[in-house]
Amino acid sequence: MGHTPFGYKIKNGRAVIDEDAASKIRLLYAYYLSGMSLVKAAQEAGIETYHGTAKRIIQNPHYPGDDFYPALIDRQTYEKASAEIKRRSAILGRNCKRKPAAVPATPTRFFMMTADRQYEDPKLQAEYLYSLIESEAD
Repeated sequence: MGHTPFGYKIKNGRAVIDEDAASKIRLLYAYYLSGMSLVKAAQEAGIETYHGTAKRIIQNPHYPGDDFYPALIDRQTYEKASAEIKRRSAILGRNCKRKPAAVPATPTRFFMMTADRQYEDPKLQAEYLYSLIESEAD
């Protein structure tokens, strides 16, 4: 199943809420939704972490509850935070899907003269064969 998310403990094979950590998670959501940055909201909530980790905490799908983990926050708060992350990312220009750089087509067909020599040295043989290429096919 992987590691236990921050805010939970495993007791007798079941996930239970770790109230000390869960209160920090709830504060993180509240501070973030009040307008603080992810890092500032985490710091104010007593969670020393980086932006990416704070974002992963906010986006943790277990927090509103699932088959194994009890809910730490309500579904509405979770969805508001997800929407806020998307909103802020869009403002900062981080939601645009970049088109992959255009890759020039690699010619796969070509014309070459008939080979009439054979070299023992593979490098010389390759150079010779490449020299016989007349043109690339369109």
